[in-house]
Order: sequence, then structure tokens, then C-alpha cells
Amino acid sequence: MSSISASDMLTTELHTAIADLRQVDPVVGLFRFVTIGAIVIGLMALAWSVNNLFAFMAITAIAGIFYAFWIICSHDTVHYTLTGWPWFETILPRLTTWPMLWPYGTYTLLHRLHHGWNGIDLRDPERVQWTQAEYQRANPILRWYVCHQGLLDMFVLGGIGLILKTSIHGWKLRTVLPQLQRQFWLDLMGILTIQCGLLVFFSQRGEIGRYLLFWLILERTIGAIAQMRDRLEHYGMWGQTGGYQLTQLYACRNLDTYPGFGWLMGGLNYHAVHHAFPDIPFNRLPVAFERIQEVLQRNGLPLMLQGKGYLHETIELSQHPSTIGAVDPQDIRNRHYLLPLSRTESAIAH
Repeated sequence: MSSISASDMLTTELHTAIADLRQVDPVVGLFRFVTIGAIVIGLMALAWSVNNLFAFMAITAIAGIFYAFWIICSHDTVHYTLTGWPWFETILPRLTTWPMLWPYGTYTLLHRLHHGWNGIDLRDPERVQWTQAEYQRANPILRWYVCHQGLLDMFVLGGIGLILKTSIHGWKLRTVLPQLQRQFWLDLMGILTIQCGLLVFFSQRGEIGRYLLFWLILERTIGAIAQMRDRLEHYGMWGQTGGYQLTQLYACRNLDTYPGFGWLMGGLNYHAVHHAFPDIPFNRLPVAFERIQEVLQRNGLPLMLQGKGYLHETIELSQHPSTIGAVDPQDIRNRHYLLPLSRTESAIAH
């Protein structure tokens, strides 16, 4: 009973520490959405106004970088923490993501499952790391992929890889969450309607080839950033620790970065805080991070992990791939242990 009581007290203390940070300021979220959107549209207009092919490609790539940050705004809308306006956060993210074939409605439902299953249930649709058992069952090509997963996800699979992963999980998990089937078909109809309209528009102007190149450059750029973010937030962090809040605080990676970049990322560099308290808006996550660290320290618990930045952690994780092992019976927190792939491979060989 005492351990349960202590856990309940800690949960209460964590909730109390961030209680005043849950209010969404629509002006702050709207400013971020409109500012990034204006940059994206302006760069796209500039790209289409130049005749030089290389200039067109370069400007489109820059537009793709900011488009990635614009799409990241849709993560806030999933939680209704961008503006707090239900109509805005239902309609606008679909209009900004469907042109890139992103199944936003399907992702919305899967993301809610992800928040419930992260570190707890291996069916998590956003789990990026393979288990030891999955690796052992895989054929040599897939094993090679797992060993080089970070770079392959970013620069080969890219946006198309994420779209396919999300769509496949959405279809598979429709028995767990029946609403997924309806969202799957709504996304498909919305995407086809927008893409058919764009293809007709550019075809009538004799620009179909240029449009396809434009879309491909955007997909490659957005996909690399999205895959990087997806991997860094959870890779190497899987494991359950006590109750739900502590599990999320320890099963996600925070990243140290410049405030401006954090603003573009919608505060997702404080990913553990977001997972534990998804109703905190992006602009209040830095304050929540400091308060939660203080609570953990007062209770004699390990502090949340904070990586050294997006580039550093991307390189570090790419150089040290691992798989999720079994639960460590000697760890009272019931966390899974990680197996470096070199050790995993030698075990398989023997």
C-alpha cells in the first residue's frame, strides 16, 4: 500500500506543478501557424517565378524545410493545443497535409494510441525501434536495414515511408479502434481530390513535369526532417517505469536546442514533457520541463534525459544501433534493456 500511496503522491505533485500551464493562448499558436505558412507560400511562389531549373530546385528545397515545420503544427492540432479552436484544428491541418499525401485523420487516431502505448505496449504504431525477437526473425536484408535504419529512414524511405507506415498501421489497427477505417477512407478521398485538382491545374498549363519535380523535392526534404524527429524522440528509450506519467517522462528523449528552432519544432524538443502532459501547449513546455525536473529531484528520482541536440543525437544514434531486449528482471522499474546490434548479431551467429 505504501508504494501505491507514494506513486499517487508523486503523480499528484507532478500534476500540481504544471496545473497553471495548460491554458492555450490562440494568438500564440495562430501566429506560429500563419508565420510559417506565409514563409512556405512565399517561397513556393518565388520558386515558380524563376526560370532557372537549379534555382527552382534550391528554393523548393528551402520551402520544403519550412513546410516540414508547418506540418509539425498539425501535431499540436491533434491535441487541440495550437489554438484551442476545434474547427480550426480539424480543417486547417488537413488542408496543409493532404497535398503531401499525409493521412492526417488516420495519424490523429494512431497518435492517441501511441500516447497510451509508448513504452508499455509493443503494438505502439509509432515505435521506431525493433525488438530483439523481431530482428532475429528478420531476413538478412531487413537486418541490414535495422543496422542502418536512421540514415535509410531519413534519406531513402523519407516521407513516403512514413505515409506507408501510418497507412498500414491504420488499416491493421482498425479492429482495435473502429474509427480508423472511416478516417482511412476520408483521408484517401481528400488526398485524391486535392492531388487530382493539382494535376489537372498544372497539366492544363503544360507544367506537369515541373510539378512532379516540385512535389518530389518537397517530399524528400519534409520526409528527412520528419523521419529524424520521429526517430530521435523515442529510439533507445523504450521501457515502462512505474505509473503512466513516469513511464512517459523516461521513455522519451528531450533535446537541447536553440529557442528559435524549438519554436519551429513546436516545443517537441521537450518530448518527454509533452508525452506526460499532452495538453500543455508548445510555448509552455520549457517551463514545464524545469518544474518537472525539480519534482523528480525532490523525490530522489533520475532526471529526464536531455540530448545534446538534433544533429549530435542523430549522428550518435546512427553509430550505435540497438534492439529492444526483454524486461530486465533485476530492474525494479520493469524497464526493457537494450542490445547493441553487434552483440545481438554475435548471439545469433552462435
